Amino acid sequence: MPGQRIYERWQTGGMAAHATVVGSGPNGLTAAATLARAGLRVRVLEAADTIGGGLRTEALTLPGFRHDVCSAVHPAALTSPVFRALGLDRDVSWLIPDASYAHPLDDAPAAIAWRDLDRTAHDLGPDGRAWLAAVRPLAHHIDELVSFTGDQLVRMPRHPVTAARFGFRVLEQGTSLGALGFRTPRAAALLAGAMAHANTWMPSLASAAAGLLLTAQAHAGGWPVPRGGAQVIAEALAADIRAHGGVIETGRRVTSLDGLDWGDPAAGDLLILDTSPRLLLTDSALPTGYARAVRRYRYGPGVMKVDVALDGPIPWRDPNVGRAPTVHLGGTREEIIAAEQDVARGRIPANPYVLAVQPSVIDPTRAPAGKAVLWAYTHVPLGSRADATAAVLAQIERFAPGARDLVLATHSTTAASRGRRNPAEIGGDISGGAFTMAQAIRRPVVSRHPWRTPLPGVYLASSSTPPGPGVHGMSGWHAARTALSDAAGVPITLADVFGGD
Repeated sequence: MPGQRIYERWQTGGMAAHATVVGSGPNGLTAAATLARAGLRVRVLEAADTIGGGLRTEALTLPGFRHDVCSAVHPAALTSPVFRALGLDRDVSWLIPDASYAHPLDDAPAAIAWRDLDRTAHDLGPDGRAWLAAVRPLAHHIDELVSFTGDQLVRMPRHPVTAARFGFRVLEQGTSLGALGFRTPRAAALLAGAMAHANTWMPSLASAAAGLLLTAQAHAGGWPVPRGGAQVIAEALAADIRAHGGVIETGRRVTSLDGLDWGDPAAGDLLILDTSPRLLLTDSALPTGYARAVRRYRYGPGVMKVDVALDGPIPWRDPNVGRAPTVHLGGTREEIIAAEQDVARGRIPANPYVLAVQPSVIDPTRAPAGKAVLWAYTHVPLGSRADATAAVLAQIERFAPGARDLVLATHSTTAASRGRRNPAEIGGDISGGAFTMAQAIRRPVVSRHPWRTPLPGVYLASSSTPPGPGVHGMSGWHAARTALSDAAGVPITLADVFGGD
């Protein structure tokens, strides 16, 4: 097997077999776990005092209220091939709601993306057939879809039929004509709320691609919440690293590659960066052309986040909204598009799109008995210092009158402060770079192996590489796989490292 050739080379002394991973976000931890499983001696360096990056869970408001610092709901985690290979489902208790996400409206019942696709279509009434036509082929072939979207685009798809179906729907929904496929505002808004996760211009091919993938996952495995908060994902990955001999050092901020003691690349030592590509610019040996590409790489809008401790569940006007941990706020498709276009133009919208998560509806460990927590963010221009807490709470109150009366405490994080706390979040961009079709291909460079850098032994593993943002670990896997393949001289697969078929 190809994997055996790696082990033999290391065991005979042909390689030093050390790996240093900078950053302990989901991609850094996944890369470290992969390399440790493959037999390398792995060290993870994390700037903060706790591991996890965007997977941290902290008491941000009041004692007993546990808030996710960045990611909260993880549809990509359930469909991630590398998380499956790592057996993450054995170590994380996934709570999967019947209602994947909800979209309340002013003058109509809320639209609900039930995990049951047929139930969703039934509830959408006259748009049920159109919803099934758009989503069912993707949801029923979710593994093929993830295989296509979870790699780089500079290759032929392994499943061309699924890729073609996906591409057709992206072209359909990625233009102003997208809403013409639906007869009612409810179905159009339900898809638009998912598309707005992309934090980019709407409508666009990039937003349509993100929204269709998320919607397919909503009707396949669902949109799960990890019991206890996102931190448990980081802890499970860290436990796997330690179980295979790796070490994790916190409080180790790396600001420059020049002088970083990570071993000898000529002897086969590896450096894996779960960071912004800009860290590569600190290495004086970086070739000029690659450095120019890194400087041209664009970052998208930031996020401004509000965490709220509540005296009880949110009193949504439509009770079905209280069954979904994830709620998209912003009104109709047209309203959401207008808000996202304002952000893309560098303006803060008066009526913003708000992505809200109420984990307490499914996870009782997140707040004291009878209380609740709310996680919510809105998109803002890159590096914005604006505090949009009032606007976020106003959008919640719009669809849940009386919600403000339940607020016990709030904690606000501006886009600018996010960037200061986590150097990988440039200007509060939590996506690792502007999510556009151009940068889906050039992420951060155009290459069949974008995780490999021109520096010997140095690989980039962050969401600034394909497949981009999300808690899936695939960028980390691809970086580790590329490093192992380069070392062995042959392609390495999941089965080579983790066993199985």
